[in-house]
Amino acid sequence: MPREMLINVAESEECRVAVIENGQLEELYVERASVGSHVGNIYKGKVANIESGIQAAFVDIGMGKNGFLHISDLHPRFFHDSRGDSVESIGRRKSLKDRPPIQSCLRRGSEIVVQVTKEGLKAKGATLSTYLALPGKYLVMLPWMRKHGVSHKIEDENERERLREIFEQCNPPKGQGFIIRTAGQGCSKRDIQSDLKYLRRLWRAIENRIDKEKAPGELYQESDLVIRALRDVYNSKISRIICDSEAVVRKIRDFFSITTPRVKRKVVYYDGKVPLFHKYKIEDEITKVQSRKVELENGGSIVIEQTEALVSIDVNSGRYRRQKNAEQTAYESNIEAAAEIARQLRLRDLGGLIICDFIDMRSIKHRKAVEKEFRAAVRADRARTKILSISKFGVVEMTRQRMRPSLQSSTYLACPNCAGMGFVKSHESLALEFIRLLILSSSKEQIKRIELSVSPEVAGYLQNLKRATIAHIEQNSGKNVVIHSSPDYTGEKHDLVCYNERGGIVKL
Repeated sequence: MPREMLINVAESEECRVAVIENGQLEELYVERASVGSHVGNIYKGKVANIESGIQAAFVDIGMGKNGFLHISDLHPRFFHDSRGDSVESIGRRKSLKDRPPIQSCLRRGSEIVVQVTKEGLKAKGATLSTYLALPGKYLVMLPWMRKHGVSHKIEDENERERLREIFEQCNPPKGQGFIIRTAGQGCSKRDIQSDLKYLRRLWRAIENRIDKEKAPGELYQESDLVIRALRDVYNSKISRIICDSEAVVRKIRDFFSITTPRVKRKVVYYDGKVPLFHKYKIEDEITKVQSRKVELENGGSIVIEQTEALVSIDVNSGRYRRQKNAEQTAYESNIEAAAEIARQLRLRDLGGLIICDFIDMRSIKHRKAVEKEFRAAVRADRARTKILSISKFGVVEMTRQRMRPSLQSSTYLACPNCAGMGFVKSHESLALEFIRLLILSSSKEQIKRIELSVSPEVAGYLQNLKRATIAHIEQNSGKNVVIHSSPDYTGEKHDLVCYNERGGIVKL
């Protein structure tokens, strides 16, 4: 199956990387020049505040908002009672109950080296960790850790053993942990050796900066989206890398000349007049990704809703009626939806708690088959996921690692009229609310004139359909009521100003 990577950087304000397979969009990464990613960056920070109630510290890393550091992400080297045992083994972190209180480990004003593991979201600052990780092409270096491991996604035991043996032959440095990445599958000893040398040089440079840099300050900046995609997303299944910028093509070839020279021939410069993403017909796919409803090939659909607490995904059979049996229809719709849900999670980069509501199925065999299909589809995801068993009601609960804001939140702004709710009050409802305000204002003795500014639609409703009601308020109270139509006002926006006999403003 042809699998290609498309890199669109012709517009310098935004970089987009797409992976397509058989013409279908499988992975999408977008980064704006104005909103760069901080995930993976390492900082020398200063502890701004310690909250013992939630066992966390807030660290100033020079980004405006303080980062959040939980006790579970605090390395034992910062424990005052570690007694020299400050190095942990990979995959064997101290449990929460074995860790001392954070207030006994850190002090306000203390300097600490941290890495951003999750981008800040809205009012929240970035999530931090003192367990540092430096990714290479085939290896991840974990300073201040011991032992080494192999990615769980490499399932072949013979290959796992081969990689362990190769790595031991490379004489890895003591006091540092390493993980062989999924991309290391099938690589040679030379590949791992060159990656190991690069990571050792990088860590020495960071150590020098730790001693010299003042807090808060940046010690290491993660590569841009193009290099990250080549390092983390590219694998041998990708037959071509197509880019629409000559400068970036040279940069890609330079990167591969250091890491894997044989891959340089796969890099192609696209200079067509039709924009790259339009040429491969994936702009329409990207538009669909930003829609709440996704149509399935056989007539069904899935509806994706993001809330503050979780992401809900609902599966509908829609026009799918191939089977006379309702149970079989539900099963086949769910099987198709399972693969599409996994794809949409990757494309939209949805994270946190996710609830998937499949169509109800009575058969235990069918429920298990849908769950199996869903797990298999999610396995290709690079983000960490945890999936619970499907319930009798066809509900699957899962969590997905959130490293940065979702595609929707980074592309769209909340509607100024509905504040992101998706609904606005009707003109009648708003008119009734404003009439209640007029009645309240007219009940105050010192108020003699009331001026209400509202949107043209609501003003028209009040001045026409509610004219008698307003006249009644004026007659009963002896107050003068003026309705202004303001073209700049929309939805619920309004301005109520009350005046006394002398023309002074009265606060309601």
